[in-house]
Amino acid sequence: MKRTLAAILALGASCAAPPAAPRIPAEWTPAIAALESPAGAASAQPQLTASRDGVILSWLENAGSQTSFKFAERAGGAWSEPRLVVARDDFFANWADLPGVARLRGEHGTIVAHWLQRTGERTSGYTLQLATSADDGRSWSSPFSPHHDGTNTQHGFASLFELPGAPLGLVWLDGRQTTPAQDPDDDAVGEMTLRSARYDASWHEQADEAIDLRVCDCCPTAAAATDDGVVVAFRNRSADEVRDIYVSRLAGGRWTEPKAVHDDGWKIDGCPVNGPAIGAHGRDVALAWFTAAHDEGRAFVAFSHDAGATFTAPIRVDEAGALGRVDLEMLGDGSALVSWIELANRRAAFMVRRIAQDGSRSAAVAIADVTSNRSTMYPRMASAAGELIFAWPDAETLRVRTAVARLP
Repeated sequence: MKRTLAAILALGASCAAPPAAPRIPAEWTPAIAALESPAGAASAQPQLTASRDGVILSWLENAGSQTSFKFAERAGGAWSEPRLVVARDDFFANWADLPGVARLRGEHGTIVAHWLQRTGERTSGYTLQLATSADDGRSWSSPFSPHHDGTNTQHGFASLFELPGAPLGLVWLDGRQTTPAQDPDDDAVGEMTLRSARYDASWHEQADEAIDLRVCDCCPTAAAATDDGVVVAFRNRSADEVRDIYVSRLAGGRWTEPKAVHDDGWKIDGCPVNGPAIGAHGRDVALAWFTAAHDEGRAFVAFSHDAGATFTAPIRVDEAGALGRVDLEMLGDGSALVSWIELANRRAAFMVRRIAQDGSRSAAVAIADVTSNRSTMYPRMASAAGELIFAWPDAETLRVRTAVARLP
């Protein structure tokens, strides 16, 4: 696989029946450029978020026993100088549970950061921490947590979302109903749950409630705001160990009963560490996910026209096989850009393609060869200001790498 990103070929969405042959408009051949990463040496766990001002890249840097959580914002075609959120010696760093920094849409552009912090020497217990900044990350509030159960269990895999008239809501995986294993390398016993919290404009917590009382233990969550409210996606866990992707919607101030996006029927006795990705535009929603039902790794995307209440039949994303680790950006015309890790012939590549709601797909494009660290990486993608930014940890340089597609 090539290390440099080639041109993205894409298809326009259509409300009519799928055309006999895919139509690839010439205007969807954007200029591609390698992008110097603002992350320093010994950096990993990259996360990307988009706002009206641009894209924010966050990452962790390790120096001895201390871990620094940093970010930089890309606006006007350039990265800002990296800024420090917090530096600690009790970070809980997980290659799949990525900390993040996001700029809210409000008048003052408040920035919110979240990360994981160990509760003791045991790695099986950690808390989810939040902090806010009103001055572009020059200073930060005291950390606060959305959960208050006081248990030495796992709390992580958070997804943040904005609410009308209020700054922030979030969901996370919560282990308060689990019992930590005696060996820190073993899994906890009990039910992992999905919970949600919401804050008002004064940052007072308004809710801490359960959405699903039995979910997969360590698959990332996803959330998107539609014109009808928020929809969250996660990997459910049935009593007989079927772990398919479910959604719940925040409607009328309450979370709806979770329901499957598609009945993949993936039965697996263990967490695959492979969460969904979701995007929204108006009432249109696109959701991408990975499954290995029937022992075949595949990535799919499905669309919704009713704010996530129902979804279309899945459309396959990958080429010959997938390791998953999907991400998604929904475009204004209702199509979706989906990234994933392709796995074929013992090689792994970070890939992207565009998929229209009629099922037509662009060519798949390789962003980077990730064979050397495919088992411990979660590449990310975000779009703002006409740019599509990619970030991933590089095993050879031990540094976060980035690339950019300049979209017309």
